[in-house]
Amino acid sequence: MKARLSKQNQGGAQNMNAMIRQAQKMQDDISALQEDIEARSFTATSGGGAVSVTVSGKKTIESLEIKPEVVDPEDIEMLQDLIISAVNEAIGQVEDVTETEMSKVTGGVSLSGLF
Repeated sequence: MKARLSKQNQGGAQNMNAMIRQAQKMQDDISALQEDIEARSFTATSGGGAVSVTVSGKKTIESLEIKPEVVDPEDIEMLQDLIISAVNEAIGQVEDVTETEMSKVTGGVSLSGLF
């Protein structure tokens, strides 16, 4: 005697397969987007352009430019603040772009911890 699956169960299996395919496509899209973002560069400035920092999508500093006129041996703290500000702004850009573009891929579903 053959076991028969009810039509309801067959539909469930088809729906499950469709969900699995959709999840795999989303995973592939997320991986491609992560690679794309990691290959990009993000630049920010502070102090009216006195300090310029470029970071990669991996959040590593690629370049740092400091205009000579902002270097004051009597006020190193100001220079440190300008550098910190520029670095934080560039990293913030990476995070904003990542969040915005990931939400497009995931349909707004939060997958915190994955990127």
